Amino acid sequence: MTLLRILAVFFMFFGLLTGCLAILLLVILMVRFPPLPIAVLLALLLFQRFIGRAGISISRRT
Repeated sequence: MTLLRILAVFFMFFGLLTGCLAILLLVILMVRFPPLPIAVLLALLLFQRFIGRAGISISRRT
C-alpha cells in the first residue's frame, strides 16, 4: 500500500511540474514573439463568430 501511495505522489508531482513548465513555455513564447498573442486572440474571435453563425450554443449544464 505504501508503494502505491509513493507512486501516486510521484506521478502527481511530475504531472504538476510538466503542467507548470508548459504554461511557463507558453508565456515565454508570447513575450518573445508579440504577434503570437494577437494571432491567438484573432483565432478565438473568429471561432466565436463561427459558432454564433452556426447557431451552436456552448453552455454548462449543472
